[in-house]
Amino acid sequence: MSRIDNFNRKLAAKITSGVSTMWCAYIFAAIALISLPAAINSHNLITIVGWIAQTFLQLVLLSIIMVGQNVASASVEQKINETHTASLGEFELAKEARTLAHQELAELKSLSADIHRVLKDIEGRDK
Repeated sequence: MSRIDNFNRKLAAKITSGVSTMWCAYIFAAIALISLPAAINSHNLITIVGWIAQTFLQLVLLSIIMVGQNVASASVEQKINETHTASLGEFELAKEARTLAHQELAELKSLSADIHRVLKDIEGRDK
């Protein structure tokens, strides 16, 4: 990756993190409101609609949508982390259960061998 690419990525990340805040939305709203009196005084419906759609909505909603995406992303990330943590817990429980099952199987094999010996001893005495 070249220096220019690295610079562009860092700059884009800084701009994105700055624009995706409610403070930026408030600043954009204040900037947009500066031109509202001129739009209203024009008494031209197309100018007023244009101010609403192109100036206010696009400028302000850009930041608000980005904030909403960050909130949604954080929520998804939290759910992923919770699921991961729960999965790790279940995995540990499964490992413990498997270890216990192996121990119980070894004990059962030992008991079975003992029973077979006792039965052979009994058969040997009966002959």
